[in-house]
Amino acid sequence: MKKDVYLNVRKKTLDYFKKANIILTEEEANNLEVADFGLNNIEKVGLQIVTYINTERVCSKEMVLFPNQTCPEHKHPTINNVAGKEETFRCRYGKVYLYVSGEKSKNIECVAPNEFYTVFHQIVLNPGEQYTIYPDTLHWFQAGNQGAVISEFSTSSHDDTDIFSDPNIDRIPKID
Repeated sequence: MKKDVYLNVRKKTLDYFKKANIILTEEEANNLEVADFGLNNIEKVGLQIVTYINTERVCSKEMVLFPNQTCPEHKHPTINNVAGKEETFRCRYGKVYLYVSGEKSKNIECVAPNEFYTVFHQIVLNPGEQYTIYPDTLHWFQAGNQGAVISEFSTSSHDDTDIFSDPNIDRIPKID
């Protein structure tokens, strides 16, 4: 991702945190992660993240999705008999469409960005609503037309071990 794109996305993300009345310290704002997943299409596929804490046992993050922006399908795998990440998403602002393994929902609200999206059991989260995703569960999520701010509470996070359905994804951001 180009540096100017990163700076624009960063500013826009901080504006979303203000809309959701989420106050960040200067250090947290400076550590904002902009993940374009190596696809260079941040407005369509991406995720903006502030990590408050990530220890061996717990993790807490705030995430921003721009209008109709998608976090790609992935799962948090069990590795060496250690269960993958279990995470609870709580919507703080906007609307989040979460798709998980299970029976396909009849009225799908979102359009998957490409053919690598395979799960379509839809969960809709409005402000104040939450949903827990268990280890090894394929999932993806997309913001509604207003964008979304989501709090994540989870077990330890190891983003480099996430398994994405799209083989073109590179989870760790690179800024040119």
